[in-house]
Amino acid sequence: MNFGVFLEFSIHLYNNYSMPETAQTQSSYIDTLQQALAARKEFMEREDMQKLKDELRSFHSSFASLYNIYLKKKLIDEDPYKQEAKINELEVPDASAFNEQKRIEQMSIRLANYDNQLDYLTNFYQLGIDFLNLDRIKRIVGLVRYIDWVALSPDSQSLMTKAVAEISINSKAGVDPITLSIIGESLSRLAKTTATSMAILKNLSIYYRECYKLEIRQKITQGMSAGEATLENIKKKMPSVMPGSPFYRELVEELIKEDYSKDGVDMKDMVLNALKVPATKQKAVKAPVNFKNILLDGIQVIGGASASLTEILTKLDENQAIMESPKKGLMHMIKELIRQITNAEPEEVIYTVEYLDQTKDVPVKEKVYFHQLRDELEKKIRFLASLMKGPAYQKLAQMTEEQIIGYLEKNISEMQNYHKILGALDDFFKAKVAPENRDKIKGIKPELSALKNSYVKANQLRYDYSAQKEEEEQLRRLGVHMEAEAAAATPPADGNPPAAGSPPAAGKPPAAGKPPAAGKPQAGGKAPAAGKPQAGGKAPVAGKPPAAAKPPAKGKAS
Repeated sequence: MNFGVFLEFSIHLYNNYSMPETAQTQSSYIDTLQQALAARKEFMEREDMQKLKDELRSFHSSFASLYNIYLKKKLIDEDPYKQEAKINELEVPDASAFNEQKRIEQMSIRLANYDNQLDYLTNFYQLGIDFLNLDRIKRIVGLVRYIDWVALSPDSQSLMTKAVAEISINSKAGVDPITLSIIGESLSRLAKTTATSMAILKNLSIYYRECYKLEIRQKITQGMSAGEATLENIKKKMPSVMPGSPFYRELVEELIKEDYSKDGVDMKDMVLNALKVPATKQKAVKAPVNFKNILLDGIQVIGGASASLTEILTKLDENQAIMESPKKGLMHMIKELIRQITNAEPEEVIYTVEYLDQTKDVPVKEKVYFHQLRDELEKKIRFLASLMKGPAYQKLAQMTEEQIIGYLEKNISEMQNYHKILGALDDFFKAKVAPENRDKIKGIKPELSALKNSYVKANQLRYDYSAQKEEEEQLRRLGVHMEAEAAAATPPADGNPPAAGSPPAAGKPPAAGKPPAAGKPQAGGKAPAAGKPQAGGKAPVAGKPPAAAKPPAKGKAS
């Protein structure tokens, strides 16, 4: 037998007689990997996802504070198209080089887009394990790293980081101590939340990489010999068995090395170690939560909107005077004099404004009775100011939680409606004013953004309240009480065991016959196992929260 025939025979033996062992090894690893990924998914849903949502909300809130200061300091301009932007999927804003002469224009457009993308990410995006994938994780990472807040410096090699660092330095010039403190705190929080968000996103990326490779193993390479499992063969089979899935060359190469190279065993061990769920630490006994304080915090956040509304009202008065100035002739002056003498109400001014109905995605026209709206705003500003530890706050603090949450929902709804109407009125003034007076109109977009941040944060506190109350209710149904746990964790002073009939020690499973309440699924659709309640503080669902009911505002016809 010559060498060529011998070599061909050896390859035939390897391919046909070593395959069963390889297939068995692959199948065993696939089973182990599936179990590791399932455990990792459960851990991330329980521990990581809510934390990621909270970190990203804090990230956006901090940037929004800076963005509003940049606008007020005239370091960037308002983007007239910011409110009209439609977002269907996250997109990292442009970071390419620009002409220095167009610096303010480009930075205004890019930072407005960045704020919109972060708003969509934190308020409307589905931050859930089943929705996210490698591509979406890449988009979120791109937004978090769009500006390097950890190393923000005018000497940065990143164009956007350098430009924002220079704007931030200029924003500190000639400001009051409170604004200076807000800038410093926002920059610090952006750096901190970048680090924590990136750590969670890295773990999510590891999970989705292994999910991708697992699917290829299950649908393509399982049972393949080393000679068959090539990049070309796998890529060729993917469109038919994994339609719509992208071909990640780097990950497919990893898979081939893990399953068919001499280093495969060590590589697989590294994968399984990376997916290993950290040992659960015994949590300290939680002190009873004062749920009323969560709601009162939301009330105070809404109360803070009084400052934004005050600034808006001042600008609206000036803009309305500019709008009406061309109409003021001799007869108008005589009528105004008579009105002042008789102490009569000013003649109502009606503007027909237009805004986009977000639920139906259609434009809606509405009549705004300006003086009536103005009177409403004045009363609302006084009321909101009194919520900041004023008489109204003291009165609310004596109410029940049900009464307080009713007040909170009502005011959130009113703020949402004011935001919509005032934004439409701002656009109306800019569009309808006489051309020679257009540059005199003062925009209110920064104040509207601050107003929105107030009711969004208040709404989040309302969701936190609901989630924690739900958790307490589940614990109660399971026969676990926070006070009982605290008592059990602290031994009696005399050292004697608790008397008969005392509650069980912390950590002891509930008595038989106390299953979890039916119809109380966890977020994501998983019913909680007995003795395993939902994690505290979780928002009901990722993505866009249901809008609060919107009663028509007084003085405005729909």
